[in-house]
Amino acid sequence: MKCPFCRKGDFAVVDSRSQDGGFPRRRRACDHCKRKVWTVEQIVETPLQVIKKDGTREPFDAGKIRGGLEKACYKRPISAEQIEAAVAEILEEVYSRYFGEVPAQALGDMVMARLKTLDQVAYVRFASIYREFKDVSEFVQEVQPMLKQSRNGTGNASKKRKRAKKAD
Repeated sequence: MKCPFCRKGDFAVVDSRSQDGGFPRRRRACDHCKRKVWTVEQIVETPLQVIKKDGTREPFDAGKIRGGLEKACYKRPISAEQIEAAVAEILEEVYSRYFGEVPAQALGDMVMARLKTLDQVAYVRFASIYREFKDVSEFVQEVQPMLKQSRNGTGNASKKRKRAKKAD
């Protein structure tokens, strides 16, 4: 790093200490003008941008994910904690897989994957808006795999029924 005062010398680290906030404080000295100062290092994150279907970009907002989940789960037996856990999982996946930009389609797919395991009705609600169903046949195509699953005894509803029968 060049000295900000004389612009000639090298501004080298002489001493380094941890600060309360976790950012390192460094004592620097110029080898030319001999001035000394303390600097604080701080991580500067690049904000994540969402690439919309039309190619436009907008800042990533976790509140939109939370809002979409809450709308889909409206009047469903889903707790606020479950919604927050789903949001946290999605955020973790987004920040681990994407840097700088994330496609809106990827976000929607992540939300749908969480809703599919959380509540089938909420999943269908979200899918009907996200997938922009044009008619009932598209809606039925989306629901068909879940119906087969519940008929085979592998869906959430059939598991609940089986537990209820065992309890009787």
